[in-house]
Amino acid sequence: MAWHGIDGHDDVVEEFRRAIGRGRLASSFLFVGPPGVGKRTFALKLAQAMLCTTRPETALDPCGACPSCLQIAAGTHPDVDVVSKPDDKSFLPLELLIGEREHRRREGLCHNLSLKPSLGGRKIAIIDDADFLNPEGANALLKTLEEPPPRSVLILIGTSPAKQLPTIRSRCQLIRFQPLPLDVVERLVLSSGLTADPAEAHRLAQHSEGSLERARDLSDGELWSFRDAMVERLSKPMLESVELGHTVSTFVDQAGKEASARRARLRQVIGMAVEFYRRRLREPCDATMSDRTAARLERCLDALEQIDRNANQTTLIECWADDLARDD
Repeated sequence: MAWHGIDGHDDVVEEFRRAIGRGRLASSFLFVGPPGVGKRTFALKLAQAMLCTTRPETALDPCGACPSCLQIAAGTHPDVDVVSKPDDKSFLPLELLIGEREHRRREGLCHNLSLKPSLGGRKIAIIDDADFLNPEGANALLKTLEEPPPRSVLILIGTSPAKQLPTIRSRCQLIRFQPLPLDVVERLVLSSGLTADPAEAHRLAQHSEGSLERARDLSDGELWSFRDAMVERLSKPMLESVELGHTVSTFVDQAGKEASARRARLRQVIGMAVEFYRRRLREPCDATMSDRTAARLERCLDALEQIDRNANQTTLIECWADDLARDD
């Protein structure tokens, strides 16, 4: 059963309910899992549950109607801070965490978390896009992680523990969010208005890998057409790297002049290749072909990380296409 409209994560709800009920709630959490499965939505609903003024915290059942719940939903609660990476930045700006240089440590998320609660019984901070914490940003969080303020909760949201620096991983309680069941994705696709056609919703869910965000991307007819052409190209016995690189570069450039839009488009394209090779690995094949498919899948996953590190687009696409075309 969905927890306050959040599907697929009842086990996580029970984990928090037990911890709060025993008075053993950690001060720092790292939420990891695929994009588009509701991690940020869950974090905000959890904040409502802990600060709701009409329901006990142990129930983990926010009313959704009290001033506290409404302020959190509107993003105006004084005891809840949420920061995320701006679209035009490669990393989370240090200023969001510890303030501008002239006000360092006197403003920003870490400073706000250290203050006494204004309305509720806790201070809560949520860092979205924690995958984009650079070493400087991670180090800025050290004092808060090692000496958490009383009655404070810090939640970092990412996709994988491997993308977090050791200073973060070792000081946070890891909470894993699984891909959404396909029937849940199918239902969410219909209820969110992506399509009114049940057959189309089923098709999007089948290719979503349990992510509503991916289903939303694939609802774009242009993107879906490109995916079909991409799958056909990757399925050929001999992959033409120059042709693949040129096709991908052209499609990515059509996303517009903004670097952030092109990076997002390139992530979608590489994600198509990831999906293709993962499906290939589940098909019967000899050991040599299996090893080759696994190597190509790994190369695609590396390319996704290179996109996040803001690698040069042209060089990245050319090297990625060349590596996929190799037979060894």
